[in-house]
Amino acid sequence: MYMKNFIFLFVIAPLFLSAGIKHLSLQNAMKMLDKNNLELKISRFTEQMKAYEAKAAKGHNYGKLDVSISAMRSNDAGNVFGFKLQSREANFGDFGAQEFLNNFQLAQGGNAQAGADLFTKPPSDLNYPDARNHYQTKFSYMLPLYTGGKLSEYGHITSAMYRMSQYDTQKLLNEKVFQTKKAFYDISLVSHYISNLSKIIKNIKKLESIVRAMQKEGYAQNIDLLEVQARKAEADSMYNQAKLNKDLAYQFLSFLLNTKVDSIKQVHDMAPMPHIDKDAVESNNIDIQKALLGLQITQMALNVEKANFLPTVGAFAEYGSADNTFWNEFRDKDSYTFGVQLKWNIFNGGIDAANLERAKVNYMMVENQVDLAKSGIALKVKKLQTEILSANADVRSFKKQYKFAEKVYENYRARYKEGLVSISDVLIKQSKELEILLKLLTVKNKRNTKIFELNSILNTGGNV
Repeated sequence: MYMKNFIFLFVIAPLFLSAGIKHLSLQNAMKMLDKNNLELKISRFTEQMKAYEAKAAKGHNYGKLDVSISAMRSNDAGNVFGFKLQSREANFGDFGAQEFLNNFQLAQGGNAQAGADLFTKPPSDLNYPDARNHYQTKFSYMLPLYTGGKLSEYGHITSAMYRMSQYDTQKLLNEKVFQTKKAFYDISLVSHYISNLSKIIKNIKKLESIVRAMQKEGYAQNIDLLEVQARKAEADSMYNQAKLNKDLAYQFLSFLLNTKVDSIKQVHDMAPMPHIDKDAVESNNIDIQKALLGLQITQMALNVEKANFLPTVGAFAEYGSADNTFWNEFRDKDSYTFGVQLKWNIFNGGIDAANLERAKVNYMMVENQVDLAKSGIALKVKKLQTEILSANADVRSFKKQYKFAEKVYENYRARYKEGLVSISDVLIKQSKELEILLKLLTVKNKRNTKIFELNSILNTGGNV
Protein backbone atom coordinates (compact mmCIF):
# COMPACT_ATOMS: atom_id res chain seq x y z
CA MET A 1 0.00 0.00 0.00
CA TYR A 2 2.77 2.41 1.00
CA MET A 3 4.67 1.50 -2.17
CA LYS A 4 1.63 2.32 -4.33
CA ASN A 5 1.23 5.70 -2.61
CA PHE A 6 4.91 6.43 -3.15
CA ILE A 7 4.68 5.57 -6.86
CA PHE A 8 1.58 7.78 -7.19
CA LEU A 9 3.35 10.73 -5.57
CA PHE A 10 6.46 10.13 -7.69
CA VAL A 11 4.37 10.30 -10.88
CA ILE A 12 2.06 13.18 -9.93
CA ALA A 13 4.61 15.48 -8.20
CA PRO A 14 6.33 16.65 -11.40
CA LEU A 15 2.93 17.67 -12.78
CA PHE A 16 2.44 20.05 -9.86
CA LEU A 17 6.04 21.25 -10.05
CA SER A 18 5.76 21.99 -13.77
CA ALA A 19 2.45 23.86 -13.47
CA GLY A 20 2.88 27.53 -14.31
CA ILE A 21 0.92 30.75 -14.09
CA LYS A 22 -2.15 30.94 -16.29
CA HIS A 23 -3.80 34.02 -17.81
CA LEU A 24 -1.00 36.31 -16.64
CA SER A 25 -1.71 40.00 -17.32
CA LEU A 26 0.96 42.41 -18.55
CA GLN A 27 0.51 44.56 -15.43
CA ASN A 28 1.17 41.62 -13.10
CA ALA A 29 4.08 40.53 -15.26
CA MET A 30 5.71 43.96 -14.73
CA LYS A 31 5.41 43.51 -10.95
CA MET A 32 6.89 40.01 -11.13
CA LEU A 33 9.71 41.25 -13.37
CA ASP A 34 10.76 43.93 -10.88
CA LYS A 35 10.66 41.43 -8.02
CA ASN A 36 11.94 38.18 -9.54
CA ASN A 37 14.28 38.91 -12.45
CA LEU A 38 17.72 37.53 -11.56
CA GLU A 39 19.72 40.10 -13.54
CA LEU A 40 17.92 42.92 -11.73
CA LYS A 41 18.63 41.28 -8.38
CA ILE A 42 22.34 41.08 -9.23
CA SER A 43 22.34 44.73 -10.34
CA ARG A 44 20.72 45.79 -7.07
CA PHE A 45 23.37 43.89 -5.12
CA THR A 46 25.93 45.95 -7.03
CA GLU A 47 24.04 49.08 -5.96
CA GLN A 48 24.27 48.01 -2.32
CA MET A 49 28.01 47.45 -2.59
CA LYS A 50 28.47 50.91 -4.14
CA ALA A 51 26.42 52.40 -1.29
CA TYR A 52 28.72 50.77 1.26
CA GLU A 53 31.77 52.01 -0.66
CA ALA A 54 30.39 55.56 -0.42
CA LYS A 55 29.79 55.11 3.30
CA ALA A 56 33.33 53.79 3.77
CA ALA A 57 34.80 56.77 1.89
CA LYS A 58 32.97 59.24 4.15
CA GLY A 59 34.26 57.37 7.20
CA HIS A 60 37.81 58.58 6.50
CA ASN A 61 36.77 62.09 7.59
CA TYR A 62 36.30 60.91 11.17
CA GLY A 63 39.80 59.61 11.69
CA LYS A 64 40.95 56.28 13.04
CA LEU A 65 41.05 55.02 16.63
CA ASP A 66 43.07 51.86 17.41
CA VAL A 67 43.72 49.99 20.62
CA SER A 68 46.73 47.72 20.91
CA ILE A 69 47.54 45.31 23.75
CA SER A 70 50.94 43.66 23.87
CA ALA A 71 52.42 41.08 26.23
CA MET A 72 56.19 40.46 26.27
CA ARG A 73 58.92 38.85 28.35
CA SER A 74 62.65 39.55 27.92
CA ASN A 75 66.01 39.48 29.69
CA ASP A 76 67.63 41.77 27.10
CA ALA A 77 69.24 44.62 29.06
CA GLY A 78 67.87 47.35 26.78
CA ASN A 79 64.38 45.85 26.75
CA VAL A 80 64.22 45.33 30.53
CA PHE A 81 65.42 48.88 31.21
CA GLY A 82 62.91 50.22 28.63
CA PHE A 83 60.12 48.16 30.20
CA LYS A 84 60.87 49.68 33.56
CA LEU A 85 60.91 53.18 32.13
CA GLN A 86 57.54 52.66 30.43
CA SER A 87 56.19 51.26 33.71
CA ARG A 88 57.64 54.27 35.59
CA GLU A 89 59.65 51.91 37.87
CA ALA A 90 63.25 52.69 36.87
CA ASN A 91 65.63 53.63 39.77
CA PHE A 92 69.34 54.18 40.44
CA GLY A 93 69.71 50.54 41.35
CA ASP A 94 69.09 49.69 37.72
CA PHE A 95 72.33 51.56 36.91
CA GLY A 96 74.31 49.44 39.41
CA ALA A 97 74.17 52.05 42.22
CA GLN A 98 74.08 49.40 44.94
CA GLU A 99 77.14 47.58 43.54
CA PHE A 100 78.96 50.93 43.32
CA LEU A 101 78.25 51.70 46.99
CA ASN A 102 79.37 48.24 48.10
CA ASN A 103 82.68 48.52 46.23
CA PHE A 104 83.14 52.07 47.48
CA GLN A 105 82.81 50.96 51.09
CA LEU A 106 85.21 48.04 50.56
CA ALA A 107 87.71 50.36 48.86
CA GLN A 108 87.60 52.72 51.85
CA GLY A 109 88.35 49.71 54.10
CA GLY A 110 91.56 49.13 52.12
CA ASN A 111 90.34 46.54 49.56
CA ALA A 112 92.39 47.41 46.48
CA GLN A 113 90.45 45.01 44.21
CA ALA A 114 87.16 46.65 45.19
CA GLY A 115 88.69 50.01 44.39
CA ALA A 116 89.71 48.77 40.96
CA ASP A 117 86.27 47.20 40.32
CA LEU A 118 84.73 50.54 41.19
CA PHE A 119 85.89 51.94 37.86
CA THR A 120 86.46 48.89 35.64
CA LYS A 121 83.80 46.26 36.44
CA PRO A 122 80.43 46.88 34.66
CA PRO A 123 77.42 46.75 36.99
CA SER A 124 75.77 43.32 36.84
CA ASP A 125 72.26 44.65 37.62
CA LEU A 126 72.38 46.85 34.52
CA ASN A 127 73.96 44.41 32.05
CA TYR A 128 72.53 41.11 33.28
CA PRO A 129 69.06 41.93 34.59
CA ASP A 130 66.52 39.29 35.54
CA ALA A 131 63.88 38.52 32.90
CA ARG A 132 60.82 40.75 33.16
CA ASN A 133 57.21 40.62 31.94
CA HIS A 134 55.80 43.64 30.19
CA TYR A 135 52.14 44.38 29.41
CA GLN A 136 51.23 47.52 27.48
CA THR A 137 47.81 48.91 26.49
CA LYS A 138 47.75 51.84 24.07
CA PHE A 139 44.94 53.85 22.43
CA SER A 140 45.94 55.67 19.19
CA TYR A 141 43.81 58.21 17.33
CA MET A 142 44.68 59.84 13.99
CA LEU A 143 42.52 62.55 12.42
CA PRO A 144 42.95 64.34 9.06
CA LEU A 145 42.43 68.06 9.69
CA TYR A 146 43.00 69.35 6.16
CA THR A 147 43.63 67.45 2.90
CA GLY A 148 43.07 70.18 0.34
CA GLY A 149 39.58 68.82 -0.30
CA LYS A 150 40.72 65.33 -1.32
CA LEU A 151 38.67 63.44 1.23
CA SER A 152 35.53 65.43 0.44
CA GLU A 153 35.92 64.83 -3.28
CA TYR A 154 36.57 61.12 -2.79
CA GLY A 155 33.34 60.98 -0.79
CA HIS A 156 31.50 62.80 -3.58
CA ILE A 157 32.98 60.50 -6.23
CA THR A 158 31.94 57.30 -4.43
CA SER A 159 28.45 58.75 -3.89
CA ALA A 160 28.30 59.57 -7.60
CA MET A 161 29.41 56.02 -8.46
CA TYR A 162 26.55 54.72 -6.30
CA ARG A 163 24.23 56.98 -8.27
CA MET A 164 25.76 55.65 -11.49
CA SER A 165 24.98 52.08 -10.38
CA GLN A 166 21.35 53.15 -9.87
CA TYR A 167 21.29 54.43 -13.45
CA ASP A 168 22.72 51.09 -14.60
CA THR A 169 19.95 49.26 -12.77
CA GLN A 170 17.30 51.54 -14.26
CA LYS A 171 18.71 51.00 -17.74
CA LEU A 172 18.68 47.24 -17.18
CA LEU A 173 15.10 47.47 -15.92
CA ASN A 174 14.11 49.38 -19.07
CA GLU A 175 15.72 46.65 -21.16
CA LYS A 176 13.86 43.91 -19.26
CA VAL A 177 10.57 45.83 -19.54
CA PHE A 178 11.27 46.11 -23.28
CA GLN A 179 11.84 42.35 -23.51
CA THR A 180 8.82 41.45 -21.37
CA LYS A 181 6.43 43.68 -23.30
CA LYS A 182 7.83 42.38 -26.57
CA ALA A 183 7.27 38.80 -25.38
CA PHE A 184 3.64 39.63 -24.54
CA TYR A 185 3.05 41.31 -27.90
CA ASP A 186 4.92 38.57 -29.77
CA ILE A 187 2.75 35.91 -28.16
CA SER A 188 -0.42 37.87 -28.93
CA LEU A 189 0.73 38.57 -32.48
CA VAL A 190 1.69 34.99 -33.23
CA SER A 191 -1.62 33.83 -31.69
CA HIS A 192 -3.48 36.00 -34.20
CA TYR A 193 -1.21 34.67 -36.91
CA ILE A 194 -1.96 31.08 -35.87
CA SER A 195 -5.68 31.89 -35.89
CA ASN A 196 -5.44 33.28 -39.43
CA LEU A 197 -3.35 30.31 -40.53
CA SER A 198 -6.02 28.00 -39.14
CA LYS A 199 -8.61 29.73 -41.30
CA ILE A 200 -6.36 29.40 -44.35
CA ILE A 201 -5.74 25.70 -43.63
CA LYS A 202 -9.49 25.25 -43.23
CA ASN A 203 -10.02 26.91 -46.60
CA ILE A 204 -7.37 24.65 -48.16
CA LYS A 205 -9.18 21.62 -46.74
CA LYS A 206 -12.41 22.90 -48.30
CA LEU A 207 -10.57 23.33 -51.60
CA GLU A 208 -9.26 19.78 -51.25
CA SER A 209 -12.82 18.52 -50.81
CA ILE A 210 -13.91 20.46 -53.88
CA VAL A 211 -11.07 18.96 -55.94
CA ARG A 212 -11.92 15.45 -54.75
CA ALA A 213 -15.57 15.98 -55.68
CA MET A 214 -14.65 17.37 -59.11
CA GLN A 215 -12.21 14.50 -59.61
CA LYS A 216 -15.03 12.03 -59.11
CA GLU A 217 -17.07 13.89 -61.73
CA GLY A 218 -14.08 13.83 -64.09
CA TYR A 219 -13.52 17.58 -64.05
CA ALA A 220 -10.22 17.47 -62.09
CA GLN A 221 -7.05 15.47 -62.41
CA ASN A 222 -4.99 13.72 -59.75
CA ILE A 223 -2.23 16.30 -60.19
CA ASP A 224 -4.70 18.97 -59.03
CA LEU A 225 -5.28 17.07 -55.80
CA LEU A 226 -1.54 16.60 -55.23
CA GLU A 227 -0.94 20.30 -55.79
CA VAL A 228 -3.55 21.22 -53.16
CA GLN A 229 -2.16 18.67 -50.72
CA ALA A 230 1.36 20.10 -51.21
CA ARG A 231 0.04 23.58 -50.42
CA LYS A 232 -1.73 22.18 -47.35
CA ALA A 233 1.54 20.59 -46.18
CA GLU A 234 3.28 23.96 -46.60
CA ALA A 235 0.59 25.72 -44.57
CA ASP A 236 0.78 23.03 -41.88
CA SER A 237 4.53 23.52 -41.68
CA MET A 238 4.05 27.27 -41.21
CA TYR A 239 1.41 26.55 -38.56
CA ASN A 240 3.73 24.21 -36.62
CA GLN A 241 6.62 26.69 -36.87
CA ALA A 242 4.36 29.43 -35.49
CA LYS A 243 3.39 27.22 -32.55
CA LEU A 244 7.07 26.49 -31.85
CA ASN A 245 7.83 30.24 -31.91
CA LYS A 246 4.97 30.81 -29.49
CA ASP A 247 6.36 28.15 -27.12
CA LEU A 248 9.80 29.74 -27.36
CA ALA A 249 8.32 33.14 -26.51
CA TYR A 250 6.69 31.60 -23.42
CA GLN A 251 10.01 30.05 -22.37
CA PHE A 252 11.76 33.41 -22.72
CA LEU A 253 9.00 35.14 -20.74
CA SER A 254 9.34 32.52 -18.00
CA PHE A 255 13.10 33.16 -17.95
CA LEU A 256 12.58 36.92 -17.61
CA LEU A 257 10.11 36.51 -14.73
CA ASN A 258 12.04 33.61 -13.19
CA THR A 259 8.64 31.89 -12.98
CA LYS A 260 6.98 29.39 -15.32
CA VAL A 261 4.20 30.98 -17.37
CA ASP A 262 1.69 28.76 -19.16
CA SER A 263 -0.60 31.39 -20.64
CA ILE A 264 -1.14 35.15 -20.75
CA LYS A 265 -4.00 37.57 -21.17
CA GLN A 266 -3.42 38.60 -24.73
CA VAL A 267 -2.84 42.24 -25.57
CA HIS A 268 -3.62 44.14 -28.76
CA ASP A 269 -1.15 43.13 -31.43
CA MET A 270 -0.24 46.80 -32.10
CA ALA A 271 1.65 48.57 -29.26
CA PRO A 272 0.57 52.20 -28.68
CA MET A 273 2.82 54.99 -29.92
CA PRO A 274 4.36 56.95 -26.98
CA HIS A 275 4.21 60.74 -26.69
CA ILE A 276 7.50 62.44 -27.53
CA ASP A 277 8.68 65.58 -25.72
CA LYS A 278 12.20 66.83 -26.48
CA ASP A 279 12.77 68.34 -23.03
CA ALA A 280 11.48 65.21 -21.30
CA VAL A 281 13.81 63.07 -23.40
CA GLU A 282 16.88 65.07 -22.28
CA SER A 283 15.84 65.07 -18.63
CA ASN A 284 14.80 61.39 -18.44
CA ASN A 285 17.04 59.46 -20.84
CA ILE A 286 19.42 57.25 -18.85
CA ASP A 287 22.39 57.64 -21.20
CA ILE A 288 22.17 61.43 -21.01
CA GLN A 289 21.81 61.33 -17.23
CA LYS A 290 24.85 59.05 -17.01
CA ALA A 291 26.85 61.38 -19.27
CA LEU A 292 25.94 64.39 -17.09
CA LEU A 293 26.88 62.49 -13.96
CA GLY A 294 30.15 61.45 -15.60
CA LEU A 295 30.86 65.15 -16.23
CA GLN A 296 30.34 65.84 -12.52
CA ILE A 297 32.69 63.00 -11.63
CA THR A 298 35.41 64.35 -13.93
CA GLN A 299 35.06 67.75 -12.23
CA MET A 300 35.53 66.03 -8.86
CA ALA A 301 38.59 64.20 -10.21
CA LEU A 302 39.95 67.56 -11.42
CA ASN A 303 39.53 68.96 -7.90
CA VAL A 304 41.45 65.98 -6.51
CA GLU A 305 44.37 66.75 -8.83
CA LYS A 306 44.31 70.40 -7.73
CA ALA A 307 44.50 69.26 -4.11
CA ASN A 308 47.94 67.75 -4.79
CA PHE A 309 49.32 71.31 -4.80
CA LEU A 310 48.00 72.00 -1.29
CA PRO A 311 49.38 70.86 2.10
CA THR A 312 47.86 68.15 4.28
CA VAL A 313 47.50 68.54 8.03
CA GLY A 314 46.81 65.74 10.45
CA ALA A 315 46.52 65.32 14.22
CA PHE A 316 47.39 62.32 16.34
CA ALA A 317 47.05 61.35 19.99
CA GLU A 318 48.14 58.33 22.05
CA TYR A 319 47.18 57.26 25.55
CA GLY A 320 48.27 54.12 27.34
CA SER A 321 49.77 52.42 30.35
CA ALA A 322 52.36 49.66 30.97
CA ASP A 323 53.36 47.36 33.81
CA ASN A 324 54.82 43.93 34.51
CA THR A 325 51.32 42.85 35.58
CA PHE A 326 48.38 43.15 33.19
CA TRP A 327 46.39 46.37 33.78
CA ASN A 328 48.07 46.90 37.14
CA GLU A 329 47.90 50.49 38.49
CA PHE A 330 46.69 51.66 35.08
CA ARG A 331 45.95 55.29 35.99
CA ASP A 332 49.11 55.67 38.12
CA LYS A 333 51.37 54.56 35.27
CA ASP A 334 49.51 56.04 32.30
CA SER A 335 51.04 58.34 29.67
CA TYR A 336 49.96 60.38 26.66
CA THR A 337 51.37 61.88 23.47
CA PHE A 338 49.69 64.18 20.99
CA GLY A 339 50.74 66.38 18.12
CA VAL A 340 50.04 67.86 14.70
CA GLN A 341 51.85 67.18 11.42
CA LEU A 342 51.92 69.28 8.24
CA LYS A 343 53.07 67.74 4.97
CA TRP A 344 53.51 69.66 1.73
CA ASN A 345 55.07 68.32 -1.43
CA ILE A 346 57.44 70.88 -2.93
CA PHE A 347 58.71 69.03 -6.00
CA ASN A 348 58.00 65.69 -7.68
CA GLY A 349 59.34 66.17 -11.19
CA GLY A 350 56.18 67.80 -12.60
CA ILE A 351 53.98 64.72 -12.06
CA ASP A 352 51.20 66.67 -10.33
CA ALA A 353 51.20 69.35 -13.02
CA ALA A 354 50.93 66.72 -15.78
CA ASN A 355 48.11 64.91 -13.98
CA LEU A 356 46.24 68.19 -13.51
CA GLU A 357 46.46 69.03 -17.21
CA ARG A 358 45.33 65.50 -18.11
CA ALA A 359 42.30 65.93 -15.80
CA LYS A 360 41.45 69.25 -17.50
CA VAL A 361 41.59 67.63 -20.95
CA ASN A 362 39.47 64.73 -19.71
CA TYR A 363 36.86 67.18 -18.43
CA MET A 364 36.68 68.92 -21.81
CA MET A 365 36.38 65.54 -23.54
CA VAL A 366 33.48 64.48 -21.31
CA GLU A 367 31.76 67.84 -21.96
CA ASN A 368 31.78 66.98 -25.65
CA GLN A 369 30.57 63.46 -24.87
CA VAL A 370 27.54 64.93 -23.09
CA ASP A 371 26.71 67.03 -26.17
CA LEU A 372 27.23 63.96 -28.35
CA ALA A 373 24.92 61.89 -26.14
CA LYS A 374 22.18 64.54 -26.35
CA SER A 375 22.38 64.91 -30.12
CA GLY A 376 22.78 61.15 -30.62
CA ILE A 377 19.70 60.32 -28.54
CA ALA A 378 17.66 63.02 -30.28
CA LEU A 379 18.66 61.59 -33.66
CA LYS A 380 17.83 58.05 -32.57
CA VAL A 381 14.40 59.12 -31.29
CA LYS A 382 13.68 60.90 -34.58
CA LYS A 383 14.83 57.85 -36.56
CA LEU A 384 12.61 55.50 -34.53
CA GLN A 385 9.64 57.85 -34.95
CA THR A 386 10.14 57.85 -38.70
CA GLU A 387 10.48 54.05 -38.83
CA ILE A 388 7.35 53.58 -36.71
CA LEU A 389 5.30 55.95 -38.89
CA SER A 390 6.56 54.11 -41.95
CA ALA A 391 5.62 50.78 -40.36
CA ASN A 392 2.14 52.14 -39.55
CA ALA A 393 1.66 52.90 -43.24
CA ASP A 394 2.90 49.41 -44.17
CA VAL A 395 0.49 47.81 -41.67
CA ARG A 396 -2.46 49.71 -43.14
CA SER A 397 -1.37 48.73 -46.64
CA PHE A 398 -0.87 45.04 -45.84
CA LYS A 399 -4.22 44.87 -44.02
CA LYS A 400 -5.98 46.13 -47.15
CA GLN A 401 -3.91 43.81 -49.32
CA TYR A 402 -4.76 40.86 -47.07
CA LYS A 403 -8.49 41.56 -47.23
CA PHE A 404 -8.22 41.88 -51.00
CA ALA A 405 -6.20 38.65 -51.23
CA GLU A 406 -8.90 36.83 -49.23
CA LYS A 407 -11.61 38.04 -51.60
CA VAL A 408 -9.52 37.17 -54.66
CA TYR A 409 -8.90 33.66 -53.35
CA GLU A 410 -12.60 33.13 -52.64
CA ASN A 411 -13.42 34.38 -56.13
CA TYR A 412 -10.88 32.08 -57.81
CA ARG A 413 -12.07 29.12 -55.76
CA ALA A 414 -15.62 29.74 -56.97
CA ARG A 415 -14.41 30.17 -60.55
CA TYR A 416 -12.49 26.89 -60.27
CA LYS A 417 -15.71 25.08 -59.34
CA GLU A 418 -17.17 26.45 -62.55
CA GLY A 419 -14.14 25.29 -64.53
CA LEU A 420 -13.10 28.84 -65.48
CA VAL A 421 -9.59 28.71 -63.94
CA SER A 422 -7.05 26.02 -63.14
CA ILE A 423 -6.17 24.79 -59.67
CA SER A 424 -2.73 26.39 -60.13
CA ASP A 425 -4.38 29.79 -60.52
CA VAL A 426 -6.35 29.23 -57.30
CA LEU A 427 -3.25 28.15 -55.37
CA ILE A 428 -1.26 31.12 -56.66
CA LYS A 429 -3.88 33.42 -55.18
CA GLN A 430 -3.93 31.43 -51.98
CA SER A 431 -0.11 31.62 -51.86
CA LYS A 432 -0.36 35.39 -52.27
CA GLU A 433 -2.72 35.46 -49.28
CA LEU A 434 -0.19 33.54 -47.19
CA GLU A 435 2.64 35.80 -48.35
CA ILE A 436 0.78 38.97 -47.39
CA LEU A 437 -0.22 37.49 -44.03
CA LEU A 438 3.43 36.74 -43.27
CA LYS A 439 4.48 40.23 -44.35
CA LEU A 440 1.79 41.74 -42.12
CA LEU A 441 3.04 39.70 -39.16
CA THR A 442 6.65 40.75 -39.84
CA VAL A 443 5.93 44.46 -40.14
CA LYS A 444 3.76 44.45 -37.00
CA ASN A 445 6.55 42.71 -35.09
CA LYS A 446 9.16 45.21 -36.33
CA ARG A 447 6.87 48.12 -35.48
CA ASN A 448 6.29 46.86 -31.93
CA THR A 449 10.03 46.32 -31.45
CA LYS A 450 10.72 49.93 -32.51
CA ILE A 451 8.06 51.23 -30.11
CA PHE A 452 9.47 49.26 -27.16
CA GLU A 453 12.96 50.47 -28.04
CA LEU A 454 11.64 54.04 -28.11
CA ASN A 455 9.98 53.58 -24.71
CA SER A 456 13.28 52.32 -23.33
CA ILE A 457 15.10 55.41 -24.64
CA LEU A 458 12.41 57.74 -23.28
CA ASN A 459 12.68 56.10 -19.84
CA THR A 460 8.98 56.69 -19.28
CA GLY A 461 9.47 55.88 -15.61
CA GLY A 462 11.21 59.27 -15.27
CA ASN A 463 14.34 60.09 -13.29
CA VAL A 464 15.92 57.38 -11.18
